[in-house]
Amino acid sequence: MTGTHRVGWRMGADDQDALLSREWLATNGLGGYASSTIIGAPTRRYHGLLIAALPQPLGRTVMLNQLSESMLFPDGSTHQLGAFERGDKLELFGDDRLREFRLEQGLPIWTFEFGSYLIEKRLLFANLQNTVLIRYRLLHGAGEVQLSLRPAVHFRSHEEPVSSNLSRLPYALTVIGERFEIASGPPFPPLRLWLLGKERSFVCEERIETHITYRLEAARGYDAAGELWSLGYFRVLLSEENSATLVASTENWEDLTSLTPDEGLEFEHIRRSRLISLAQLPKDDAVGRELVLAADQFVISPRGRVAAAMRAHARGEELRSVIAGYHWFTDWGRDTMISLEGLTLQTGRYDEARWILHMFAQFMRDGLIPNMFPERARDGLYHTADATLWFFHALDRFLVYTGDRHTLRNLLPVLEDIVAHHLRGTRFGIGVDERDGLLRQGEEGYQLTWMDAKCDGWVVTPRRGKAVEINALWYNALCNLARWLAEERGEAAASPITAQLRRVEESFNARFFSPEHQHLFDVIDGPDGQHDPALRPNQLFAISLPQPVLAHEHWAPVLESVRRELLTPVGLRSLSPKHPDYKPNYHGDLRTRDAAYHQGTVWSWLIGPFVDAWLKLHPADVDYARGCLTGLLAHLGEACVGSVSEVFDAEAPFTPRGCIAQAWSVAELLRVWRMTAQRE
Repeated sequence: MTGTHRVGWRMGADDQDALLSREWLATNGLGGYASSTIIGAPTRRYHGLLIAALPQPLGRTVMLNQLSESMLFPDGSTHQLGAFERGDKLELFGDDRLREFRLEQGLPIWTFEFGSYLIEKRLLFANLQNTVLIRYRLLHGAGEVQLSLRPAVHFRSHEEPVSSNLSRLPYALTVIGERFEIASGPPFPPLRLWLLGKERSFVCEERIETHITYRLEAARGYDAAGELWSLGYFRVLLSEENSATLVASTENWEDLTSLTPDEGLEFEHIRRSRLISLAQLPKDDAVGRELVLAADQFVISPRGRVAAAMRAHARGEELRSVIAGYHWFTDWGRDTMISLEGLTLQTGRYDEARWILHMFAQFMRDGLIPNMFPERARDGLYHTADATLWFFHALDRFLVYTGDRHTLRNLLPVLEDIVAHHLRGTRFGIGVDERDGLLRQGEEGYQLTWMDAKCDGWVVTPRRGKAVEINALWYNALCNLARWLAEERGEAAASPITAQLRRVEESFNARFFSPEHQHLFDVIDGPDGQHDPALRPNQLFAISLPQPVLAHEHWAPVLESVRRELLTPVGLRSLSPKHPDYKPNYHGDLRTRDAAYHQGTVWSWLIGPFVDAWLKLHPADVDYARGCLTGLLAHLGEACVGSVSEVFDAEAPFTPRGCIAQAWSVAELLRVWRMTAQRE
């Protein structure tokens, strides 16, 4: 079966932590998602079966939190599935019955065993709809099993604490034939429920689940106790001949009933098979198939940007962007541009890559693309010094894959405007120092590089001055623009940019390499005029980018310093363990986590530039480069099964942390996985 990842179980007392630490994720291409632990116990505020991507001002909203499942067998025995944690007591139902959890074509499937009975549960989040289908099948067993399904809700923004809106009751239930709606009034839409199966019925029986504890919210320093409301439960009969499907949605009834669940499942499997086909993977590349399907979760059609969508449609295009990570990130400019190659170009989704580039280009302001689009907002925030420079890199990679000169010609004026703004200076202190041609950045209270942790006004790693990767990216952008101008308009048009990049190259090599430390300064000309010798992974980009600014004679010592002190089995540390500010663990409340976020914490996406740099210096040593990926490949079976986490602790056992599924983590693993396979 295409893209299958299995997690098998032989249950025992020690398996509860594994059941609660492994999570699953399903998405809908709009930014909405469904997610929980594989046993069904909600441990995060973001866990639920339907987190809908709703029009502004709502944004992503938790609409269906939980579904309690119980079964009555022909011999009169009953079994319950699902789980809650109340206070410090964990109530697990069915944990000893879970035979297998697996992803099939990226979709979650559970198999439960009850004596001679095998019951399968599948979940599908419909593409470009806020509609979830949950299907139950009796795979083996004589007679009929009565399945009871009790939906439980707490309508709220997915960012809001689990304790919010507890006084907003009552929820109202409306029944129209076999259609059910749960509503709480504005601003939330109703939750529409529709059950298909044999001898289905609904029993009105209101119940409140109280004192539910979300353990990861408690560990992260947030409100962790909440309640869920249920207005009744469904009943339906299962047999080997008759399955049952519960449909939960915020779409209108006409759209919701336009396809049968069978058609919805069939069409989604066709769509996913097409994604595999577009990627043109080798037939035996199971890892590649899994990562292609994981990549699909991040490419979205953002809701609410009406003007941007109209402009895209006027060009004959669609609006596309990239969710930086699940559960809490929106679309970020930096993450999108870094991820573009892995998510869209390596997967053959060239049209969507072009649409993404055009979407960010139309939001360009003062020579900057947005750092991010906040939840429930139409406009972006622009406090970033590197996202715009990554735009040049993303366009360069797009042209390598597509040769699309028409898109280049359309974007050339935008690129020229970007460089002009940087040369004369733009927002947040971003501008070229006329003395050496290098790019400086920094404004009090802002975090402008990718190392952007900030808590209660405290910028943890301000990096004000001339940051090493900013200038590597600046050089790369100038090289690209000079080449494109020469190709499209002639050498005379490119000569001012060529002169600028030569100056950057000379200044960079004269100023950034530290003979004493045998690696590059992380920042030079800081606010106090000093240079920062901290060993960080940022210097890799001076080698790894397609146009490396660092002189070749410095590659070996720089790469060896990074390999020796920063490389781990799951990515690169963000700071050397020898530094006094190094933090080995990323955990605790927000301030504690932010203090460690870029001060040692391992970032998995950085394995991409490390492999790029390694193969530039050691082009024949593909085996070593390939071996650097083994830890992340093993990680596909933990945390969010089938995806790659945002960060990891800096020391063994390198516990996964942060977002359970991160766009650039998946994108860079997929990119270098395919790149090293092609070189073998």
